[in-house]
Amino acid sequence: MTDRAPRSAADRLLAVLAAFGHAGPALSLTEIGRRAGLTLPTAHRLVGLLTAWGALERDREGVYHIGLRLWELGSLAPRGLALREAAMPFLEDLYEATHQNVQLAVRDGLDVVYIERISGRSAVGVRTEVGARWPLHATGVGLVLLAHSTPEVQEHCLDQELAAFTPYTVTDPVRLRRILAEVRRSGFAVSGRQITDEALSVAAPVRGARGEVVASVSVVVPVETAAPIALAPAVRLAGLGISRALGPTST
Repeated sequence: MTDRAPRSAADRLLAVLAAFGHAGPALSLTEIGRRAGLTLPTAHRLVGLLTAWGALERDREGVYHIGLRLWELGSLAPRGLALREAAMPFLEDLYEATHQNVQLAVRDGLDVVYIERISGRSAVGVRTEVGARWPLHATGVGLVLLAHSTPEVQEHCLDQELAAFTPYTVTDPVRLRRILAEVRRSGFAVSGRQITDEALSVAAPVRGARGEVVASVSVVVPVETAAPIALAPAVRLAGLGISRALGPTST
């Protein structure tokens, strides 16, 4: 494989970092080069630079992982550590009330990114984890974030070919627009069986200091015992508590 020209040095460095993900958290040099679209000598040079700086780490088997230097920088993101610290007491309260999966997520483009999750051994199985990405339209937290995004973001999302993960995933733009309007009206979202057949999510917004929606909190429960209307007040209360911890809001 040859380098895709023209690409700047910064582009190639970012391609090396982008080679890593939840599907590939540990990669050999050859795998990095292939995923990044780089020749082996170029990959070797760039991986060496990133390793020396601390962005990557090499284990005893010669396999590379994301380094602590990136974790240190990532913790400075305002939608990362600070938000998680403000949210944690309320996430814990919500978990104690349900003993199911409790999640905190933010929007990144047309995806939702999970930044915190609490789960017990008896909680329903889910496919989400901290750092995971899912399309906005298919999750409870994503529906909240999409409903409170700008009209431009909403139209961009709904103009895409929307992925279906189960037979219940809503991919019809007309129906999604009605769902988003109901999320704004009711103050919470319900997403049932859209990612897995066994789970239902109830989500609510988290607002920043200026009243804008900056995150979403949710609880995911077994679909066969789910009572969304009964869960909604607790989830909304958690979102309101996190919002107040972040500063004055318009809620």
